[in-house]
Amino acid sequence: MTQIKPLGAEFEEYLRDESRSVGSAQTISFPTCEDEIRSVLRKLYPAGTPITVQGSRTGLAGGAVPAGGHVMNLSRACSYLGLRRDDTGVFYLRVQPGVILSELRKHLANKSIPAHGWDTASLLALDELYAGPEQFFPTDPTEASACLGGMAACNASGARSYAYGPVRGHISALRIALANGDALSLRRGEVRSHGRRLSLKTESGASLELDLPTYQMPHTKNASGYYVGDDMDAIDLFIGSDGTLGVICELELALMPVPAVTWGVNCFFGTEEAAIAFVNAARPALERAAAMEYFDAEALDILRQQREASTAFSTLPKLDAHYAYCVYVELEADSQKEATSELTRLGELLEAHGGSRYDTWVARTDVDRESQRFFRHAIPESVNMLIDERRRTFPTITKLGSDMSVPDDRLADVIALYRSSLAEAGLESAAWGHIGNNHLHVNILPRNDADYAAGKKLFLEWAAKVTEMGGAVSAEHGVGKIKRDFLTVMYGKEHIAQMASLKARLDPKAQLGRGNLFAPETADAARKEAE
Repeated sequence: MTQIKPLGAEFEEYLRDESRSVGSAQTISFPTCEDEIRSVLRKLYPAGTPITVQGSRTGLAGGAVPAGGHVMNLSRACSYLGLRRDDTGVFYLRVQPGVILSELRKHLANKSIPAHGWDTASLLALDELYAGPEQFFPTDPTEASACLGGMAACNASGARSYAYGPVRGHISALRIALANGDALSLRRGEVRSHGRRLSLKTESGASLELDLPTYQMPHTKNASGYYVGDDMDAIDLFIGSDGTLGVICELELALMPVPAVTWGVNCFFGTEEAAIAFVNAARPALERAAAMEYFDAEALDILRQQREASTAFSTLPKLDAHYAYCVYVELEADSQKEATSELTRLGELLEAHGGSRYDTWVARTDVDRESQRFFRHAIPESVNMLIDERRRTFPTITKLGSDMSVPDDRLADVIALYRSSLAEAGLESAAWGHIGNNHLHVNILPRNDADYAAGKKLFLEWAAKVTEMGGAVSAEHGVGKIKRDFLTVMYGKEHIAQMASLKARLDPKAQLGRGNLFAPETADAARKEAE
């Protein structure tokens, strides 16, 4: 049985995540299975001890940073539990929440899924999987060391979300442990709300009657707060809930066949206006685009500097001086012929919007695509290194990265907002991200404490403007603790109170995810009102 241990110096790394923020906690546990997860919850429930659930701690919103109490780290709950195949031929893989995305990819590619203890039906399905076309799990966050439970907790997405959407659509079942140690088993399509009223029955037989918040979610890429809607599927409430409603003990993932052909294309432009126009034209014209990513002039300049300054980045492709803005398009196809046709169409669009086929990188092999992947991932890594260097002089600053999205028709407007307000504030920045979903990560790079304060103020202004445009304040990283003020801007205090009331029904002592989505005092007020 798992132990609850004092959180001493040997566990200090579990007080932080990739947001670079640091919290506090008194105890920690590393459960390896659902029974151990529920045992820890039962022990902590009587005292109402705050509980922060963690996985790989790759999140950028501070959701895994503890706000006192207990840390439950699920990195050791990393088993593969079984496999089934439905009548349409789709494979569904059951895993524990601590399974790492990169390891899942390797096991699928190498046909080496650990199947110890699987039942006969699962082993037969595994034989069928290995005998057929290679399968993959399409959700593609930048950090492949993310764990599946954490990805579900924040409704992660990534580059390929342009074609495949966020992780929500690829999760077919969940097992959830509630704060009191009871459990819910949810399978997509089996339990739906009636309007905004949702009835759930726990494993012990308890009935939960839930009033869902009444806000309307934006029609854009969105990971901002609880997913709610009329007649919604119950499983969607827990996906993206930032660890505030229950602990994910098990996930079932829908797999897909690997595309026969995948090519990557870096398109370069002289102006940002040309790059935006190309994207707007390419979205309806390219039928097999899996990803559309963007890198602005400042991001490309950072890569040029890193290539010259660090041997670790010396293998980056050389960026000619006239490469000012880049749009990366990933094409998928069923054949080389289809891929060639799509690439021809892309080339025509490129030249119609001021680009040149001669200023384009096309990757048709695994080696070339890996070089492009390194190019894409080197930008955030380089920015983190830059900020870490500045923190030696100004230790309280961090990188400030936005995660906002808008509808298709507001892409040019939101980029114009970013450019004008950054220039007016005199702030240094670099932007990259998922332009196909109108979702750029604008990273403010503070040079001192004054820049840091100005950047945080600017983000609040952006949250209000993006909300007015019909957008979302968090498109893929979740809200955690860092963006909860933005969530209030987006939905308003009344709807935040409704969210807190919903949480109080599932988490009566306000233990889970303290400080995520809304302030602890908001959760406490809802808890007292429910008593």
